[in-house]
Amino acid sequence: MKKVVFFALCLALAPWVGAQQRSPEALFRQWDKNKDGKLLPAELPQNARRNFSRVDTNKDGAISLEEHVRFLKRPRKAQPRQPQGVKVLRDISYAGTDNPRQMLDLVLPNKRVGKEPLPIIAFIHGGGWRNGNKSSGINRVAGLVQTGRYVGVSIGYRLTGEAIWPAQIHDCKAAIRWLRGNAKKHGMDPDKIAVWGTSAGGHLVSMLGSTGGVMELEGKLGKHLGQSSRVTAVVNYYGPSALLQMDDHPGKMKHNAPNSPESLLVGAPIQKAKAKTRRASPLTHVSADDAPHLHVHGTKDPLVPFHQSQIYHGALKKADVESTLITVKDGGHNAPRNVGENQVRLFLRRHLYGTGEKLTDETVSSNR
Repeated sequence: MKKVVFFALCLALAPWVGAQQRSPEALFRQWDKNKDGKLLPAELPQNARRNFSRVDTNKDGAISLEEHVRFLKRPRKAQPRQPQGVKVLRDISYAGTDNPRQMLDLVLPNKRVGKEPLPIIAFIHGGGWRNGNKSSGINRVAGLVQTGRYVGVSIGYRLTGEAIWPAQIHDCKAAIRWLRGNAKKHGMDPDKIAVWGTSAGGHLVSMLGSTGGVMELEGKLGKHLGQSSRVTAVVNYYGPSALLQMDDHPGKMKHNAPNSPESLLVGAPIQKAKAKTRRASPLTHVSADDAPHLHVHGTKDPLVPFHQSQIYHGALKKADVESTLITVKDGGHNAPRNVGENQVRLFLRRHLYGTGEKLTDETVSSNR
């Protein structure tokens, strides 16, 4: 979370830190609109205001030049260690903005199998739509990319502290369009894009898989509006599918509450914004042309009820969409990475390479 905050204040202020073309002093003078030698929240770019208190260390309600310079020149954490066997291209803007949330990381194999363009596996992080960042996705896809048979992607998106629905799906669709628009440049197959997400990311990949033809959810971000945002396959780890039904199966969280992740997502208590909440639910959009889905969900998930995957899986099958449910017996939220790992590999091989048989529903242990 600390890294997210740092990015929001520094990279979202890309002229402040990212470009490194102006001194902290020059940037301070630019922002100091009334030239009184201090910065008030109203003088800062919008993305910087949320972190005002971190820079205002003496808590006097204003940022001095000294505080501004000290913050920008503080020691930075080293870049995360890069997995072996891959090359990571970080912080690529897919929306044509300098917002660090609207960027993706591209994970390329050092050694490719064959000369043909490679299928894409795009990971979308969780965090209740209000936390998390794309850095967690690199290791998720690295193992598959190391085989030389895939290109991996980790997609960032705007969180609810910055923008409400449908900003999140607009971002994800813009990222998919960017991948298609840049497929040739990076040796990627634009017709084979699988998406994989956990929790809130599972919700977003399910939305990608079920709304390929829903124009109201496309948005107008980026330079590749002529490209499709449809995906080839979906791997959904314990993602919500029917937001209005989450409290039908009580757990640790009150999803109907005004401050729940779901209410913050749509910008209002979900039971008072039912139409918008339904449009933000994958279950609403199920149709026969949806992408094949693989669901992995624990029966004792205290945050996203297991029922969410059950009803979504059932609706997809009823619409004659290939769907497989891996039930994790007694599993909670955030299942261990090895749970469902083999099924994910088989599922991706089937839908991105056309090899292997259709997977069947099964129950696995949470201790695998």
